Amino acid sequence: MSEVDPLAGGAPLNASAPAEAERKAPGLGRGLTVALVCAALVGVAAVLYVMVAAIAKPGSADGLQALASGAMSKLKIVETPSPLPSTPFVDAAGRPLSLAAFRGKVVVLNLWATWCPPCRKEMPTLARLQAAYAGKPVAVVAVSLDTPTDTDAAKTFLAQYPPLAFYQDAKFNFVTDLRPTPAGFPTTIIFDRSGQERAIMSGGADWASPEARAVVDRLWAQRP
Repeated sequence: MSEVDPLAGGAPLNASAPAEAERKAPGLGRGLTVALVCAALVGVAAVLYVMVAAIAKPGSADGLQALASGAMSKLKIVETPSPLPSTPFVDAAGRPLSLAAFRGKVVVLNLWATWCPPCRKEMPTLARLQAAYAGKPVAVVAVSLDTPTDTDAAKTFLAQYPPLAFYQDAKFNFVTDLRPTPAGFPTTIIFDRSGQERAIMSGGADWASPEARAVVDRLWAQRP
């Protein structure tokens, strides 16, 4: 016998409706739960992808690419960093050393020679870059590729631009060791404080420019 709904003007109530609703509700609940879990998994996957991409491409992740503009427009960001080369060179006294001596600092390695006009032109700006970071973990390492017969001339030239120290690779060891091989000179390679190669510049540049300082500042701020 059907019950009568007094609020519906005596229309009979469907006694099976509550039971049918109970049967359908659990199914709808499970579907909503599955949808929410799937959405959450997609979100987690997206976050993981960004994290992995950041690790795989540190040059892009820390914003270096955005700094390759103005005076640094020719700067090439190294997407897969490589460690400091163990290439031997000598200091002004002829003592052997390698870039490992500068580990813990941002290293601006500049390969130059007195017979290279663009090298001579940019040297004052490299000196100003080094002076700007006096007392900070930044080393501008200008390595002369002049032959032994031109060593004195190279020393005399560089002495005009303190606080740069004189270093020499008369055997072209860097040219042999670096990959890719420098296409010409000057070539400048920037390593971060953990000893990883981060960027390379082929040709001359204004290293005293705000753009150059921004690149060094970014790497200097990172802990090794």
